[in-house]
Amino acid sequence: MNNAFTGKQRNESVQERRTTTAKRWVAASLAGVLWIMPVIGSEFMSPWTANNASIAAAATALTVNKLSEDVITSGAVMMKYKYTAVRSGKSATGLADVIRVDLSNPYVSLDVMTGKGGTLTTRQSTGGMAKETGAVAAVNGDYFNTGGEGSPIGGQVSGGVLVSTPSQLDGMYAFAVTKDRKPIIDEFSFQGTVSSGDGSQFPLSGVNKGAYNPEGGTSTYSHANALYIYTDVWTALDRPKNSSTTPTEALVENGIVTKLSENAALPMAVPKGAFILRGHGQAAKFMMDHLTVGQPVTSTYSLISKTTQQALDPSTLQTMIGGHTILVNNGKASSFSRSTSSIDGTRARTALGYSQDGRYVYVIAVEKNNNSTGMSLSELQSFMTNIGVWKGLNLDGGGSTTMVDRPLAETSTTLTFNTEYGTEQRSVVNGLGVYTSAPQGEIKGIKISGNTTLLIGQKATYSLKGYDTYYNPIDVAAGNPTWKSSGDSVTVKAGEVTAVKPGTVTLTAASGGASADTKVTVLGGIDLNSLSIGTATAPLTAGASVSVPVTAVTKSGASVAVPASALKWEFVGFKGSVQDGKLTVASVDEGVTTGYAIARYDGFSTAVVLSKAAATPWEDFENVNYPIAFTTNASGVKGTAVVTDGGPDRVGSKVLSMSYDMTAGSGKMYAYAQFNGTNGKAIPATATSMSVDVMGDKSLNWMRAEIVDNSGATVYVDLAKVIDWTGWKSLNIDLTGSGIKFPATLKRLYVVNVEEGQDERSKTGTVAFDNITFTMPSLSSEAGLPKGTASMVIGSKTVTVNSQKKPIDVAPIVKDNSTYVPIRYVLDAFGGTATWDPVTKRILVLRGSKVLDLTLGKKEYVLNGKRQIAEVAPLLLQGRTLVPLRLVSEQLGLTVKWEQNTKTVTIES
Repeated sequence: MNNAFTGKQRNESVQERRTTTAKRWVAASLAGVLWIMPVIGSEFMSPWTANNASIAAAATALTVNKLSEDVITSGAVMMKYKYTAVRSGKSATGLADVIRVDLSNPYVSLDVMTGKGGTLTTRQSTGGMAKETGAVAAVNGDYFNTGGEGSPIGGQVSGGVLVSTPSQLDGMYAFAVTKDRKPIIDEFSFQGTVSSGDGSQFPLSGVNKGAYNPEGGTSTYSHANALYIYTDVWTALDRPKNSSTTPTEALVENGIVTKLSENAALPMAVPKGAFILRGHGQAAKFMMDHLTVGQPVTSTYSLISKTTQQALDPSTLQTMIGGHTILVNNGKASSFSRSTSSIDGTRARTALGYSQDGRYVYVIAVEKNNNSTGMSLSELQSFMTNIGVWKGLNLDGGGSTTMVDRPLAETSTTLTFNTEYGTEQRSVVNGLGVYTSAPQGEIKGIKISGNTTLLIGQKATYSLKGYDTYYNPIDVAAGNPTWKSSGDSVTVKAGEVTAVKPGTVTLTAASGGASADTKVTVLGGIDLNSLSIGTATAPLTAGASVSVPVTAVTKSGASVAVPASALKWEFVGFKGSVQDGKLTVASVDEGVTTGYAIARYDGFSTAVVLSKAAATPWEDFENVNYPIAFTTNASGVKGTAVVTDGGPDRVGSKVLSMSYDMTAGSGKMYAYAQFNGTNGKAIPATATSMSVDVMGDKSLNWMRAEIVDNSGATVYVDLAKVIDWTGWKSLNIDLTGSGIKFPATLKRLYVVNVEEGQDERSKTGTVAFDNITFTMPSLSSEAGLPKGTASMVIGSKTVTVNSQKKPIDVAPIVKDNSTYVPIRYVLDAFGGTATWDPVTKRILVLRGSKVLDLTLGKKEYVLNGKRQIAEVAPLLLQGRTLVPLRLVSEQLGLTVKWEQNTKTVTIES
């Protein structure tokens, strides 16, 4: 048993630890799910299975390979793994990052970080908490109720002090490290007693807890007839929200009752060094019968292991953080300790475990991003046993999964990998930090700090940094290092590197008798997946000017702005220039209706398609003469959709503003801005793309448009998978693969709060729309392209175009079950041009809104700035270039038919 909360002495010890260690307490997090609800009322009822008997789990087989191992600090290393799983008969790969902490090393420790300033009822990103507390690495922590104040679901000990007690929920495990550095994973309950000055006692239900629905007890509501303690770590005035009946509260300072409020909460936050007793029902009666201002109050408490029934004094723990189900026990996959239906699927994952001898703690984060597919819980079990976990549990995952670490010789942590939301880190209530107390040692090594990949023309600054014998950063800036490059792909001067051409070089820096080197790769066109221009279409009019920022996406998934000096521009159909990021049309060639501004990065192409009509304005909301209304699919969802002034960012302009409140709804919820009742507004011609200006609310919800096409089919178009921005942003949506049969009708724009991981997204927000345009080829770049039919017979040097036979100098052939034709004759029949570059062996095809780059002998091709792969490659025959007919025709918007008996290919437009 532990005597606790008797007054000033306890608080001062906690404050002293905060000051001397620069660490912070942690709160818990219930992300990725779950439930927690008000104590009275039916909203927010738990989706968890009420019967939480152990659920059988079968670990899924994985192939696991370690990719790297790097020291973070003395006693902690970062290990990166690649895994392969088989799902529905198909192979899926991903990445997992593991921080291994050696508890036998006296200089490294683990502790819980809490919100902002080490307090509950606040939230902060994992990286923010690590920076605030001085952690050298960190991961997100416990589950939490996103609709609550911001307190952990599980128990928490930070800096050796009990911050929050476990909730009365079945199968919720916790991880702890004792003060003698022994790891524990167990399921705990809480037991405590409050004693008044007259010797009367009442059970203490918990410390610093939000309202929730208990399991396995006599009460449905956590605070009914219950007594709780709230310390100064709880900063919110609500203790907690929705706590059921009217409370009675007592302020206790230095172990003495100084204020007593019957049937009303004290109108104050908990003062520093004090705590507030809060009682409901029978607990409130106890307080009024036995507490008196000026009389002492004491409390005792302990944690009870649900597996051994033995008591554990929280004061023996250095740290503790709550989690969800147990995953691994005795080195094998364990049955789940509670239902996992609300956290299943393949998601980003966070977990903790320790080795059989208790020496190592494994802090695990599984990535889900462009480079990794995430894991199921059963796959996570297999991974953990594979890397040596003896006992382990699941922490909050999905959008909450975040890991940061301090690279060797650096002074601050960085994001270890992109989260499910990119570089955005979700704000959570707590996390687990890795700390070092090592003294400064002698210099052990130096390293070069800076980017390892560059684009042609990109400039970057590099610096020389050092680390000591404990692998902590040490200042080596006093020297004036000399720099050199092993090759001419870059130039370097005083640490500033300029990328010149593709290739990999060794960059070397020397200071005194020490030197360091690093590899720097300048990416070529072959290293890119896509190249995009901020403006895909533009007017083909003399004097027209549009902004043309160019962004490259590398094969690793990174997005990089391309320096203007790295681009070569080619203009087809007009004379123009690009200066300071703007394309200007000087003059239009006679008779030309479609022009192309082609940008190349080391040969990789993308283009702006210019046409007489270009993008057609569809709705700017300045003179709306039809009704727009808010609708929803779910009871309890409320909102508005109105045309209103655009505000300071859109002065003098009107926009469509939609506000929504889904807090009273459930399931998959939609907020619609509906156009013209159920009629919608017409899109009169075939559209290849759509653009719209959107003011985001960073709700992380999903934004879509609903279109009904000419056949009556409903098509849902993604505008943004995640609304991860605030302020105005222009969205460009490719409609060519949507299957919409035009003319069509846009019925509504809407926001979706999906059920999976629902707690990770905001249920309230405001978005706005403006300047909706459609690029309609019949009104723009593809207007006037020839229509008709062309047929060719394999082996025959004739082509029949609209019933007229014409000679061709190379006959189509069949090779490896693919038909090849000379592209020239297809374009002669249906419009477009093809140019051949004998140096690069590249064929550039231009037709309407399509820009297609093919390379002789290569299956990879580039269509409108995106790298794709075909089944076969173009080939050279009798001095003529032949291209795969189906690839070229279908990518250019033509229809291909094959007649086996006559060996005839028919192309239609």
